Amino acid sequence: MDDNKKRRPLLYYYVMALLIILLINTVIVPTFFSPKVKEVSYDNFIKMADDGKFSKVEITDKRIAALCKDENNKEIVVTGRVDDPQLADRLMKSKVEFSQVVPKEDSFIVSFFKNWVLPIMLFFGLGQLFMYFMGKRMGGGNAMTFGKSNAKVYVEAQTGKSFADVAGQDEAKEALMELVDFLHNPEKYKEIGANMPKGALLVGPPGTGKTLLAKAVAGEAKVPFFSISGSEFVEMFVGMGAARVRDLFKQAQEKAPCIVFIDEIDAIGKRRDNGQFGGNDEREQTLNQLLSEMDGFDGSKGVVILAATNRPESLDKALLRPGRFDRRIPVELPDIGGREAILKVHAKDVKMANDIDFKSLARATAGASGAELANIVNEAALRAVKMQRKEVEQADLEESIEVVIAGYQRKGAVVSPEEKRVIAYHEIGHALVAAMQKNSAPVHKITIIPRTNGALGYTMQIAENDSVLMKKEELFNKIVTLTGGRSAEEVVFNCVTSGASNDIEQATRIARGMVTRFGMTEEFDMMATEVVNNMYLGGDTSLQCSQETAGKIDAKVLEIIKEAHQKARNILIENRDKLDVLAGYLLEKETITGDEFMALLRKEESAVEQEA
Repeated sequence: MDDNKKRRPLLYYYVMALLIILLINTVIVPTFFSPKVKEVSYDNFIKMADDGKFSKVEITDKRIAALCKDENNKEIVVTGRVDDPQLADRLMKSKVEFSQVVPKEDSFIVSFFKNWVLPIMLFFGLGQLFMYFMGKRMGGGNAMTFGKSNAKVYVEAQTGKSFADVAGQDEAKEALMELVDFLHNPEKYKEIGANMPKGALLVGPPGTGKTLLAKAVAGEAKVPFFSISGSEFVEMFVGMGAARVRDLFKQAQEKAPCIVFIDEIDAIGKRRDNGQFGGNDEREQTLNQLLSEMDGFDGSKGVVILAATNRPESLDKALLRPGRFDRRIPVELPDIGGREAILKVHAKDVKMANDIDFKSLARATAGASGAELANIVNEAALRAVKMQRKEVEQADLEESIEVVIAGYQRKGAVVSPEEKRVIAYHEIGHALVAAMQKNSAPVHKITIIPRTNGALGYTMQIAENDSVLMKKEELFNKIVTLTGGRSAEEVVFNCVTSGASNDIEQATRIARGMVTRFGMTEEFDMMATEVVNNMYLGGDTSLQCSQETAGKIDAKVLEIIKEAHQKARNILIENRDKLDVLAGYLLEKETITGDEFMALLRKEESAVEQEA
């Protein structure tokens, strides 16, 4: 589309509407809607009157108008006024009605209103209606509200959040407390000559509480809170995003001190493409306006810009320089202590039993975000209602964790006895291999009840503490444990099934990470051949090496997996008796705890020692 056509001003369309109205009033209306008027000479008029062709006549100072009797051809005959004393007698003789025949002309104001104002209002109303529906289709309100930021403004009472509502993010809260203190006491910073950061960027995975932290800052500072999503700046109309940025900062300056929060800022703050094909001029204009506004406003007035993103690597470098977003605050996944605190915060609003062990729940939810933990508590409350209980118990919370991890139980699933036996040996294979190795997380639960996510059974391991660093031996043992299920199928049934697909994916990912990113092989030493993209959104990786090196990497990954697979087979072959006993017990019970598993395993070990 031509840029000139795309950027025509609104006035252009109103001029076109006026021209259309002019055409209608001057050509179409007179042609089709006005009665036919025929001018005749006075003598012809008198002759027609004598012949009785008129039904009504109107005499004015300057003209005489008559309406013909012909029903098929309603015609008005007009002639000039002549001083004729006998005219009245002629009309009386012809029995013509003396009444107003010619329509009375409207006043200038009424005529102007009917012919100009009313059509313009009609066109304008139709245009507004069209733009309204277009705006709704584009996800906004009225598309004619050019330049309005659509930011939601909250005051202290509306946010309802404080730092007490945020748990598991102590470092982030500490960094944001300085902003709160600045909004409360800006004088002490001015006195020493310190400038408060204009903006702070919250980065972290989804669900870790970035938006909640921003609302908590506003609640603590007791100042107005502007909240807007980055996607709301991106519109179909050129220049609209930049106008909304200007309006947002104008409102913020008027209500200073205040906090402006831009969620998902990567929607407008992506790295510019240097004019390459496929660029987005509108998004870049919006970004340029944002950069300009952040440079232009006075931070000493108490306007603090907060933004959140889970894609910091995609942001433009100009946005991250000092003077704009001075401070980068990581909001990472909570550790075991943070998870325990988050669970307790969300449990305040739920009726809980007195014997809830939050620490064990925190251990079982390694890698969970704050949003996921809130969902776990809610799922537990729903289960308690389903079970017709008045309060949430430990079992409800443990079951809700399993629901979030593996899905709901498929109680109606039909599994043949032979397949059930294979599944039991598969899961016990995982558990037994894990128990026979050092540096492996203890087994918490084993089940062969199918789940809605596709799992026919699973073995849950829970570590006592979160590991920050993983040793080479620990990662290798993890791969050995993952291959334990397939190894059990091979040792007992001398066959392989499709049940190990997820185990294979995880084992391959760990082994590849050991080779390409962790430098845990002699062949590649400390050379990184793979980089992580979008670390907060799945952590997809891409190779950065030659085809020849990629082939060598694949060979080394296969070597590690084969070695782990063989180790798992050897463990199960050496402990075949224990494998059979444990699998038989699991088949009978369908679900066993880690304590039951370990007790039965120790019993079998002591029995073997007594026989020896």
